[in-house]
Amino acid sequence: MITLNSRIADPGNISPKRGMSLKALPSPSSPVGTTYNQSVNSPTRIERRPANQTLLIDADDTLWENNIYFERAITSFISYLDHRIHTADEVRSHLIRVEHDTIRTHGYGLHSFRRSLAACFEQLSDAPMTDEKHRRIESFAQSIAEQEIELLPNVASTLSELATRHRLILVTKGDHDEQTDKLHRSGLAPHFTAVEVLSEKHHQAYESLVSHHACDSCSTWMIGNSPRSDVNPALSAGLNAIFIPHDFTWVLEHEAVHQPPAGRQLLELASFAELTQHF
Repeated sequence: MITLNSRIADPGNISPKRGMSLKALPSPSSPVGTTYNQSVNSPTRIERRPANQTLLIDADDTLWENNIYFERAITSFISYLDHRIHTADEVRSHLIRVEHDTIRTHGYGLHSFRRSLAACFEQLSDAPMTDEKHRRIESFAQSIAEQEIELLPNVASTLSELATRHRLILVTKGDHDEQTDKLHRSGLAPHFTAVEVLSEKHHQAYESLVSHHACDSCSTWMIGNSPRSDVNPALSAGLNAIFIPHDFTWVLEHEAVHQPPAGRQLLELASFAELTQHF
């Protein structure tokens, strides 16, 4: 059994919650619904963009709810662990560290989350793991897989309208089968001309995607809730970006939002539906 001291239980910039509001993150300070140009100090309102833009759109917590289900599973896991020494926040913090390490080896997705829960239990519990306990722990992850797809407000109608004027490409990361299954169950697939399920979203991945789909960087926008995976690497790759914060974005996706490079724009919106005002 691992004993958590205060340094481990409060790991620096890592929040004790898997999902936590991004409203506290550093970002350009101005009214929502404005763009940020590298060459100016103050935000400027934008008019609706011309037709035929390429919109790269994230999936989890941008189109549908995702992390809230992980958070519920973690709450059940912590209750089951019922640690006699460590607080719930300390256990959460340790699980975040375990998840970070597991992802390096096994990538994203429920299979990785299952491994993280089991590893966390084995490291913190003073009782040995049994087959029965392992099945119970796996059930927490399985509960996520069994969730119905819950679209965020006005997503379907917004995509339907955007698809009449622009090229939409779904760009998500994680387990390929899991992500494509969620897309199928969501009913949103017909709106997209292509689907990209990446193992990781970094600037090289965006550069490769732009080349593969013959995108014009000047008129290509990455849209999502994650500064770390959607906004910052897209800006780094020379694209425009649209940040739509979600109140329960996974803590491992938290990062200060960068300023756009010269000639590119960053737009922050309060909701997905507002895209039709700009595109």
